[in-house]
Amino acid sequence: MNKIICENYDKMSKMAAQIVSDQIKSKPDSVLGLATGSTPIGMYKELVRMFQAGELDFAKVITFNLDEYYRIEKNNQQSYHYFMNEHLFKHININPENTHIPDGNTESVEKECKNYDNMIKKAGGIDLQVLGLGINGHIGFNEPDSELIAYTHLTPLKQKTIQANSRFFNSIDEVPKHAITMGMANILQAKKILLLISGKNKAEIAHKIFNGKITTNIPASFLQLHPDTTVIMDREAAEYIEF
Repeated sequence: MNKIICENYDKMSKMAAQIVSDQIKSKPDSVLGLATGSTPIGMYKELVRMFQAGELDFAKVITFNLDEYYRIEKNNQQSYHYFMNEHLFKHININPENTHIPDGNTESVEKECKNYDNMIKKAGGIDLQVLGLGINGHIGFNEPDSELIAYTHLTPLKQKTIQANSRFFNSIDEVPKHAITMGMANILQAKKILLLISGKNKAEIAHKIFNGKITTNIPASFLQLHPDTTVIMDREAAEYIEF
């Protein structure tokens, strides 16, 4: 696991964007796994800047998002469809048919999950998976539990996650209680992984995922098994990290 500490969030975001940019330049038809939430917003902003400056071409890029709330309409301002369009897709030259996000309002969750896994497989797998870190150690919406599920599935959200995500909604009652998420196998089968960790409130959990122990109670700890994972943290998140 390659750990990089940046002085602040802005520098972390720019370094993350550079890694994504390098991936696209080395393979123009790269398959990217993308994340939502507060942490990657700065990275997306920098990728948009790179595109607008003529430094980056998304024409052949394929994307698969980690997750989506269930149930939620695509045009809901808190949906991850809306998030990705606002922060990235509508600002770049990506083909909309090449962007994939689970359908958070599907009538057949099981079918949706199987189709999502099949699309990832058909695309050749994910070349670079971008991840954020939940305050309880979740990645995607793979929540701490006694067991973890390998592939895309519907999962109930832990109360800690619901509380953390309530800042995006008018009230905690509006936060969906379930989500469709890629599973741990989907994530660990990516050729490269980029984990972004930002903020003092993530310092304690960041420390726990690097202590050499692997536990389903901290799903992100499984990233220690991956042969090509880069972790970029701002200084606040890295407060308890030892090198």
